[in-house]
Amino acid sequence: MRALLLIFYCLTIGHTSQAQDDSLDIKIGQMIMVGMQGNSVTNNSSIMHDIQKGIIGGVLLYEYNLNPNQTSKNLLALNKKLKSVAKIPLFISIDQEGGQVNRLKTKYGFPPIPSAQSVGKLDSDSNTLKVAQTIASTLDNLSINLNYAPVLDIFQANNPVLGKRQRCYSSNVEEIAHHASLTIKAHHDEHILTVVKHFPGHGSSNSDTHLGIADVSKTWHKKELVPYKMLIDKNMVDCIMTAHIVNRKLDSSGLPATLSKQIITGILREQMGYEGVVVSDDMQMHAISSYYGFEESIKKSINAGVDILMFSNNIKGADNYAPSNVHAVIKKLVLNGEIPMSRIEESFHRIMLMKQRLKK
Repeated sequence: MRALLLIFYCLTIGHTSQAQDDSLDIKIGQMIMVGMQGNSVTNNSSIMHDIQKGIIGGVLLYEYNLNPNQTSKNLLALNKKLKSVAKIPLFISIDQEGGQVNRLKTKYGFPPIPSAQSVGKLDSDSNTLKVAQTIASTLDNLSINLNYAPVLDIFQANNPVLGKRQRCYSSNVEEIAHHASLTIKAHHDEHILTVVKHFPGHGSSNSDTHLGIADVSKTWHKKELVPYKMLIDKNMVDCIMTAHIVNRKLDSSGLPATLSKQIITGILREQMGYEGVVVSDDMQMHAISSYYGFEESIKKSINAGVDILMFSNNIKGADNYAPSNVHAVIKKLVLNGEIPMSRIEESFHRIMLMKQRLKK
């Protein structure tokens, strides 16, 4: 309801320059997702002020945000406090794939979650649903509403960040789509939205975009798009995360997919018919931050078609970008005409449609 009222407010807001400026600030804020420091907040915490002022639209949680004592109780209290000052429903998001990408570990009292690879190898619908339901119900109980899973990348044994970490269901694209659809269904049954990743396919890479450029031009195959297309056609996709990979088969300029209009708008939206939200992988990963300037990467990603920019504040060696700085840069680029206002409007509309589906 709050989301619907906010859309109505933004459509009917007065025509004064101040009102228009406020409306732009609100819309830009919804496009910013940030990691936070610490495992608790007060009313004076900077992130609380940023949420209250509408500078950010979502928070990304890591393991270091978990209090080792009474973890569930304290994490629930943290998330409720963060949400309490948001004028628009807030995304509280986490990477809870299972296996090695598992923020909510058993040492904190959470249930064990097997890897996607083990789920795919067992290849049992009932098991896939059971695993996903365990993840989703755990998130719901913690007031987390967005999970960066499932992974749609193909399995390749020597991939350092995916295959070697057992994050992929299978090398068979139909099996990937099948287990992913069951996983998404289980999340939806528990009122949790999901983010499929990493478009247009990171599984065939031989390097890690956390550390630098990963070029899949010689290893990528068009079948890597199949799981996305299958789920898009079933209307099951809430959100898609981009990969920072270079793929000259799809964009001859060599831009990482996150910054490529040819890949995000041309292929994902126009060719594959996807109309939902696109979120970037962490903009502070070295595949982006070491090769593209702060403003340049923001401008290129939004113009490419990214709706939500993620800044984890969790990558060693990357600048700790303050949300207010990110917001100010986007606003400057819009007012200068370097980012069309239409792009902000499009992203805001997509995000609001997605947020209308949040439980609370």
